[in-house]
Amino acid sequence: MRSRSRAVSSVVLLSAVALAAGACSSSSSNNPLGGGSKASGDGSSVVVGSANYPENVLLASIYSQALQAKGVKVTEKFNIGSRELLYGQIKDGKLTVLPEYNGALLAYVDNKSTAATEADVNAALTKELPGSLGILDSSAAEDKDSLTVTQDTAAKYNLKSIADLATQAPNFTVGGMAEFKSRREQQFKDVYGLNFKDWKPTADATPNAIKDGTIQVGDVFTTDPKLLQLGLVSLADPKNVFGAQNVTPLVYKAGVNDTASAALNAVSAKLDTATLVALMKKVSIDKDDPQAVAKDWVKTSGLG
Repeated sequence: MRSRSRAVSSVVLLSAVALAAGACSSSSSNNPLGGGSKASGDGSSVVVGSANYPENVLLASIYSQALQAKGVKVTEKFNIGSRELLYGQIKDGKLTVLPEYNGALLAYVDNKSTAATEADVNAALTKELPGSLGILDSSAAEDKDSLTVTQDTAAKYNLKSIADLATQAPNFTVGGMAEFKSRREQQFKDVYGLNFKDWKPTADATPNAIKDGTIQVGDVFTTDPKLLQLGLVSLADPKNVFGAQNVTPLVYKAGVNDTASAALNAVSAKLDTATLVALMKKVSIDKDDPQAVAKDWVKTSGLG
């Protein structure tokens, strides 16, 4: 199971946008690492944190808006940094709520786990997390690797899942990060019977390389807004080669009450991958303010 590195150019280039988002709310702290005090223990006041990339800031903003709509007092501490910093903060109770990705979180707390499905990953997390932490309901939204093609290619060859590539793979060139071939070639052969014609290291240019025909298939994150911008399709992965990466609230259990938990679970019930892609397009391509995007979605979704 892969660790969650943020190498996608659309994410990296927008760090400045995310920094601005974290600072614009009147309930935010300008010191992302905070003081040293723990979050409130009764759940009526929570501290919502985020990693330092736009999608996670957007998700944290959604959590914050949904909680505030239910009368929970929220302090926002966005753009803290990597999981190493975040995990220590929430484990110690300095943060109450974090938007996490269940598969990546499991890989962090147990790098030997082979769990791949949402249910298995969440069961493993429940077992491996320390007693102070817990996960709430996972959403259907996943930000993970995918084999991606153009809409025209999908229609022409009736491609809906990775399994459908088996007959066409010998004619297709696949692209991704430099390490993509060494990590996945044998796995694709063993699990799906895929034998691609060629592999190219297309790195951050992978979505554009798919669109211009340099490659026919590429490794693209499922919430990359270029999927919408360029008319690309992520193929389903029914055998879980890539493993679950569901957006999931990680909470400091003593700091959330029933009201807060219900508000966060309601977000998960409404959030799917297509929705998250559309929201990220507004943030990264249309340059809309992440907190404004979050507030609008919470309202239109009936959560606030």
